[in-house]
Amino acid sequence: MRDVKPIRIFMTGVGGQGTLTATTLLAKTVLSQGLPVTSGEIHGMAQRGGVVESTVLIGCKSPKIGPGEADILLGFEPMETLRALPYLKPGGAVFSSTEFMPPLSVAMGKQESVTLDEVKAKVAACTDNAHYLPCQSLGLEAGAVQSGNVALLAAMCAGGALPFGPEALESAMRVNLPAKILDVNLKALELGVAAVRNA
Repeated sequence: MRDVKPIRIFMTGVGGQGTLTATTLLAKTVLSQGLPVTSGEIHGMAQRGGVVESTVLIGCKSPKIGPGEADILLGFEPMETLRALPYLKPGGAVFSSTEFMPPLSVAMGKQESVTLDEVKAKVAACTDNAHYLPCQSLGLEAGAVQSGNVALLAAMCAGGALPFGPEALESAMRVNLPAKILDVNLKALELGVAAVRNA
């Protein structure tokens, strides 16, 4: 294996957000840069609303991420960001959506959800390298709510946490995404980059 600085990325969201699609796209972007990559699904639930967790590991021999080992936590939903926080290493980078997709018990008023401020406070106790953006809103602005996952990937690429920038993600999207959804996702990429650079 090529001598590459290991980077462990833990990704989490809920079913229907495109977490696994984003995982595949990120892995293909890493490969396009000539870097060794392993990706996998830790817990996957196909139904809408279920928790989805996946990993992308750059230059790592082990395919797993244990507690306290993730260099980057990518949370497509703030509650899932909070749940996955134990995987983040101290000082690691967090990129998280600010927009909740409440579970059924919260939607029905049977349980209260944490607030975004509570999520941010817990994250701040682990790292000061945290970035937040409204992924669903950015997806809608781009033309499809599902493209919010690309906005978050783009934010991570633009945030300096990886050995490549958003241009590599754009190139991988042009090769791997169907033409009918490419323009929407390119717009989402642009919005995600701007969200981090203008924060």
